[in-house]
Amino acid sequence: MNDIAPNLTSLIGEVVGARLISHAGSLSNLAKCPASTLQILGAEKALFRALKTRGNTPKYGLIFHSSFIGRASARNKGRMARYLANKCSIASRIDCYSELNASIFGEKLREQVEERLDFYDKGVAPRKNLDVMKAAIESITNAVSEDGDGNGKNDVSAKKSKKKKSEDEAEGEAMDVDKPAAGEDEPQTEKKKKKKKKKKHKLEETQDEEMTTGAANEEVKQDETPKKKKKKKKNHEASEDVVPKTATEGKKKRKKSKTDDNDM
Repeated sequence: MNDIAPNLTSLIGEVVGARLISHAGSLSNLAKCPASTLQILGAEKALFRALKTRGNTPKYGLIFHSSFIGRASARNKGRMARYLANKCSIASRIDCYSELNASIFGEKLREQVEERLDFYDKGVAPRKNLDVMKAAIESITNAVSEDGDGNGKNDVSAKKSKKKKSEDEAEGEAMDVDKPAAGEDEPQTEKKKKKKKKKKHKLEETQDEEMTTGAANEEVKQDETPKKKKKKKKNHEASEDVVPKTATEGKKKRKKSKTDDNDM
């Protein structure tokens, strides 16, 4: 119970708290119950009988076994059961949904119930719920900060030890790499030889391809050069044909001009 529901056990006790959880089915089911349901848990038969006969409903169920209700006077037992059920529902919800496994809230709630008993008996005014919860939160924060400091030191030492282990492992691996086994050397050398052969074969293939491409390019150039020469020859001949034609035409014009002068 101290591990499962520390606040509930510190408030109402191990036996009564365990009976409430078992009757509800689980701690989460108990946390979901409202305070009015938790007050009459274990008195269902009396409740339904009272509803049928239209009589008075029960004031308490399993919670009656708590020492607080036994200490209260007969006139204040119902009021005390209602107040205790309210605090039990708060404690069960804290236990169910909080991440901290601390009983500080349960102790503060128990103090509140004690103050309420004194109020019913002696008339001493109890503290307000808000003040009590503030005090509980402050005590929890202080406890968490102290635990955090201790855990921080432990974490630092653990990190240092992990670093040392990792460095030792790295050194061991380096030694293993530097000193390989004799059986492992032979396959490694064979693999290297195979890789070298593959590289040589690839280089030879690339050289052959380059030779073939170079030869093809040279043939293409040789085929192109005579064509260019032929074009040049044709252009030269055409220019020569044009020159004599122009000369003959000039002579003819001169002869015509001379004949015209003679006629005149």
